[in-house]
Amino acid sequence: MNFKPRCIPAELQVTQYLNWRMSLSPKEHSYYLNLEKGFIGEQRVDEWLKNLSEDWLILDDLLLECNGTVFQIDKVLISNQKIYIFEVKNYEGDFYIEADNWYTLSGTEIMNPLRQLQRSESLFRKLLQELGYHCQIESYIIFINPDFQLYQAPRDLPIIFPTQLNRFLNKLVTISPKIKDKHIKLAKHLVSLHIHTSPYKRTINYNFDNLKKGIICTQCNSFIAEFHKTALICDSCGYKEKVTSAVLRSIEEYLFLFPEKKLTANAMYEWCEIIPKKTIYKILSKNFKIIGHGKYSYYLR
Repeated sequence: MNFKPRCIPAELQVTQYLNWRMSLSPKEHSYYLNLEKGFIGEQRVDEWLKNLSEDWLILDDLLLECNGTVFQIDKVLISNQKIYIFEVKNYEGDFYIEADNWYTLSGTEIMNPLRQLQRSESLFRKLLQELGYHCQIESYIIFINPDFQLYQAPRDLPIIFPTQLNRFLNKLVTISPKIKDKHIKLAKHLVSLHIHTSPYKRTINYNFDNLKKGIICTQCNSFIAEFHKTALICDSCGYKEKVTSAVLRSIEEYLFLFPEKKLTANAMYEWCEIIPKKTIYKILSKNFKIIGHGKYSYYLR
């Protein structure tokens, strides 16, 4: 039972929208690709574990705080015997360990992921103790990318390599979680403590004027060039979408990028660019509540 399903992180969502509508710097674009790659890896782990018994309690992407320190856990599995915590890495290529440090094969040092795992486990254990729970914890780094290779790794590291995924899953499948009310209480407690906005998120400077306007194709991310009464057809991939659906999707994007701005017909006319103002008014009126009158009116959900 998934008590906290995974959602696309807000930071990734914003960066993805901005990547479509402005030119990111090389550093910003690299950061966006790393966010996207990490999320894809986490989704692969979700898929890998989809056949686990519904009796398991699963919590994805928890951001918690203990003793003033914020920490993140990619996945938590709760059973009656122990709690598993997983740190997911979607690394690709060849790496090696030397004197407790991690390097790419070319010799570039990277952050040791084991230290991150140890930190998260320690803080998680302290948090559980503060909440009155005393549970056995087993933590692992899961390398989900089949093109990952780590050389000179000690045999006792808490790591699940790509070639070990099936064997580890078979081990989990044989476990009967035997969940009780206290475990459900714990899962709900952890969800209630989840921090929704990370204090460490990076920001890219943007404003309404410096973003490209228009409706983006949901299939190929190209900008749609023409309005065809009831449907929009992408010139790049041929995907066809109803106008109402495309406009509502673009409105959600606008509200996500500019939560401080009011939703007005004029703003949406400029944002969507190819949609007639009459159509914008009609869609807003049917799907939102109008506040005020005349040029000062705006819309709310």
